[in-house]
Amino acid sequence: MQIMSLLGPIIVALVYISLCSLFKEPNRQNFNAIMIAGAGAAYLNGGFGIWEFAFTAMVTYCAFRGLRSYTFIGIGWLLHTGWDVLHHLYGNPIVPFVADSSFGCAICDPVIALWCFAGAPSFYDLFRRNKREESSPTS
Repeated sequence: MQIMSLLGPIIVALVYISLCSLFKEPNRQNFNAIMIAGAGAAYLNGGFGIWEFAFTAMVTYCAFRGLRSYTFIGIGWLLHTGWDVLHHLYGNPIVPFVADSSFGCAICDPVIALWCFAGAPSFYDLFRRNKREESSPTS
């Protein structure tokens, strides 16, 4: 396995988090709820028949609850991770012409989930806070 098979999806997750960090709350949370709802429907014709609809319904519920709680958005991303693994092993990949795309998605999604479980803080606010703390005089 090549290092980019692991590193690439992590970079994609960090880019996603960086771009989402540009949104102010509550727009950041609302956008993430919409994104997990869309991700839940990504495999609708993925080869698991009726189970694809059941999965989509579960993730849609997480997205709805995610409008008020980042925890549910994180749960949705972890559910999607499991679905990615199943599709990598037994179903069709999320991107039909990229055989390992579901594998990559299974690496990317938990990184986003961890960020959501942390409350989806803005990267930029974290850097600004650290910069202010470094420049403030200590007594």
